[in-house]
Amino acid sequence: MKASVVVGPGTAEVVDVPRPDVGPADVLIRMRACGVCGSDGFYISIGGVPPRQGRMPLGHEPAGEIVEVGADVTGLAVGDHVVINPMARASNIIGNGGDSGALADYLLIENAVRGVSVEVIPDHIPWEVAALNEPMAVARHAANRCKPRPGDKVVIFGAGPIGLGAVLAFKALGASHIVVADLIPARLDKALQIGADAVINSADDDVIAKLVELHGTGDAMFGGRAGTHIYLDAAGVPAVINTALAAAQRGATIGVVAVHKEPVPIEFINVMSNEITILGSIGYPDEIFEVTRDLVENWATYRLIVSHTVPFGDVDEALRLASTPGAADKVVVTFPDDA
Repeated sequence: MKASVVVGPGTAEVVDVPRPDVGPADVLIRMRACGVCGSDGFYISIGGVPPRQGRMPLGHEPAGEIVEVGADVTGLAVGDHVVINPMARASNIIGNGGDSGALADYLLIENAVRGVSVEVIPDHIPWEVAALNEPMAVARHAANRCKPRPGDKVVIFGAGPIGLGAVLAFKALGASHIVVADLIPARLDKALQIGADAVINSADDDVIAKLVELHGTGDAMFGGRAGTHIYLDAAGVPAVINTALAAAQRGATIGVVAVHKEPVPIEFINVMSNEITILGSIGYPDEIFEVTRDLVENWATYRLIVSHTVPFGDVDEALRLASTPGAADKVVVTFPDDA
């Protein structure tokens, strides 16, 4: 079978690898779609991560169809459409340094358990939407970490796939008003399409003044604060943290789900005086299949997040697109029916 593999710093290739053998506790999945993540580009740039530097399989946003089922597996059958938990085996994460990746014709799930390593989805869900399950779980975990209460007012910085997923997550969790801030007008338009209540073009607008206009004036030791309850950084730039800290009212929460590649200075007098909570979020300890229910129920809305579908035969182009700033929002690789 074919698989996309990092073969050295700056280089990924499609190579021939053995089709996996299915053990009694395993299932074999024919890949139907796999999203491309920013981390894929990072892995390529550094030549993979130990212990598989120079030979690391890619792809950790998978959806596919079961084609073989081990004799001891229950609750799963050939033909089932499934989404997959890449982190089910913490020591061998799919597409993140493990020995297998989902940018391949087939993916073996060892010790397959429904609701733990895989979950069945209805056949009518488009494959490119099913492939959003993993990144949407990242967004749902970020929203859960912020502990929104019904009626909370939220601002999300960054209208990429995680930021857009966070809009849907906060809506599902009862937030009353969600603002999305970004520099790119097309992304802001998409945020409105999927359910944001308002958007701010942070290249043109005074973000704090707009938040005060939208969410009212907040209570704080220092004046000029917004009545926003939760700030989520899905952009990963220092300006977001600085803006959130300057706007945050007493008791506000600032969540960080984006990757910051450089340290960001923080004025802790402000954090202390206004009892601001700053928290981080990574992965999806419990959310990988929690989000599946909402994805299935509202698949047409989630579908708007996908900007490009690229066939596996052009996977190099998909990886290039996803790694080029501004070239695409969400890229999903799709696979032929006759793999």
